[in-house]
Amino acid sequence: MTKKEIIKTWIENHEQEAITLLKKLVQQPSIRGNEGKAQAIVVEKCRELGLEIDLWEIDEDPNVKEHPSFHCDRTDFAGNPNLVAILKGKGGGKSIILNGHIDVVPEGNVDDWNAHPYSGFEENGRIYGRGTTDMKGGNVALLVAIEALIKNNITLKGDVIFESVIEEESGGAGTLATVLRGYTADGAIIPEPTGLKLFPHQQGSLWFRLNIKGKSAHGGTRYEGVSSLDLAYYVMQSVKQLEKKRNELILNEPLYSNIPIPIPINIGLCKSGNWPSSVPDLTVLEGRFGVSPYESVDEAIQQFESVIAELNATHEWFQQKPIELEWFGARWLPGKIENDHELLQCISENYTYIEKKDPIIEASPWGTDGGILSNIGGTPVIVFGPGTTSKAHDSNEYIEVDAIMKSAEVIAMTLVDWCEMAEENI
Repeated sequence: MTKKEIIKTWIENHEQEAITLLKKLVQQPSIRGNEGKAQAIVVEKCRELGLEIDLWEIDEDPNVKEHPSFHCDRTDFAGNPNLVAILKGKGGGKSIILNGHIDVVPEGNVDDWNAHPYSGFEENGRIYGRGTTDMKGGNVALLVAIEALIKNNITLKGDVIFESVIEEESGGAGTLATVLRGYTADGAIIPEPTGLKLFPHQQGSLWFRLNIKGKSAHGGTRYEGVSSLDLAYYVMQSVKQLEKKRNELILNEPLYSNIPIPIPINIGLCKSGNWPSSVPDLTVLEGRFGVSPYESVDEAIQQFESVIAELNATHEWFQQKPIELEWFGARWLPGKIENDHELLQCISENYTYIEKKDPIIEASPWGTDGGILSNIGGTPVIVFGPGTTSKAHDSNEYIEVDAIMKSAEVIAMTLVDWCEMAEENI
């Protein structure tokens, strides 16, 4: 048997261990501020594998919070450490980062779940629970891939740097901390739920707030007031026009051929007025502004600010009471590698080896920590993992066990080719 055949067979024979590990992780509700217990399970697994462990709280480095790409409303990270665990190579090969996040979003309404969201319930080849697809299933795939090499005595030339980070769901402070701690590599894989597609381009995003002011009046004489809600509708039409214009610029990009709105501008919150019989004098809109992989965050910000500035300059009411635009909360940097990049070629070849067909290569419809790794750390990134976006953040979230194992096989074989086997294995 070849080394790759040995790896594939070993992974196929250790499915139950992967299921057990995933269930243990899901049963620890690692929402932000509560990541410690789930992280402890990962640390225990890495120690069992004999990896070199670096475990620290990101509060230890004051440079993290002072960095211009730190966008997190959380200031106390005590008790919720970051983890980096390294499989050291012999030297002479390319290094790789395997980056996964341990934090999950809240479970929402428990009554909407068929089983408890932290049960790790198993049925028909699926594991259910918050974080199964986003992205503890992907993290398990990484650990299975590493273990397959170790248990079969396959030594690599390049280092494999496994990262289990906190705070991805709120802007990437955990991954930022790893980069500032010095962890960079020749390439990286992030096993977010791509449905086993390959994403060499990742969208970025920003959160924004618009304060739209009107004039209050009694509802019986509403004509004496100016409804901020009516004004907000007018503003939203301008935002939609900007969205259309921005997307027209990239709709012809091949990786976006199956994505109807590559970089959406979504308004997800609207607060207006405080009394049914009063004309609302303030409407607040909050939303998410998609950032193309082909532009900088500053360029995206400038486009939106120009639209708001034009409204304030040309609309009679806004000349008196301008719209106020704020950028707040989390943000994700865009990222991309070229379509002929050697890391994309490497993982594509191994996908084809496992699946006996060519991979689907698309652009990511959401942001990841990949933008931090590539823009700040200078590390080329591919996003590839089990699970599907449609189940992430939803009730009855689940992941298919078969997808975890297939992604583990592809990643393990990619490690062999990318980092190269040491001479004693050849």
